[in-house]
This record gives sequence, structure tokens and C-alpha cells, in this order.
Amino acid sequence: MSDTPKTILEQTIPELLTAKPELAKEMNAVIHFVITGDQGGTWTLDATRSSDWVKSGAEGTPKMTVTVSDQDFVKIRNKQLNAQMAAMQGKLKFKPMDMGLAMKLGKLLT
Repeated sequence: MSDTPKTILEQTIPELLTAKPELAKEMNAVIHFVITGDQGGTWTLDATRSSDWVKSGAEGTPKMTVTVSDQDFVKIRNKQLNAQMAAMQGKLKFKPMDMGLAMKLGKLLT
């Protein structure tokens, strides 16, 4: 099965957080993912919870919103695109830019 933003956000990330709950504790924030493109959508990652971290749709007040295309999101996850390069090229946007939180989020995505 090929990766899609939905499988990454709804399966891969929760599996990672179940295996490494310290990553959620480290982030301790609500992050919205706005994925553009045919396989896009909006998801909420709530790392302040102890389980049920990812929900479809925008819930709560995010500490940061991540905007990226569906194709670039999958490429970043599959290590075909460097997240820092994508951010510098404007393909990956953080609002507001919280470098510390973005770095912690990077541990989940790469």
C-alpha cells in the first residue's frame, strides 16, 4: 500500500507515538496539518493527550499550523525530500514559525 497523507497521519504517526510516547510529551502541543492537493485535507495532532492523538478536521487551538502539498508531505515522510529544504523552498510552511516545535515534529515525520 502506498503512503498517503491520510495513512501517515491516521496510522503511521499514532503507531510511532504509541511506541514512543515521550515524543508526544516532548511536543505537548496541538498542531494542525493542512494538506493541499487531491489526497489532502485537514488533520489535528493533539500531543497534549495520552492517546487518540490524531483526528480528521481542525480541532482546538493549534500552537502551529503546518501547510504542505500531499505529494511533498509523502516525499518528506519517505525521505525523498528534506524537510528543511522544503521549508526553505516554501513547500513546507509553519505558522507561526516555532523552530523548537518544528524540530520536535521533525522527529515524528522523518
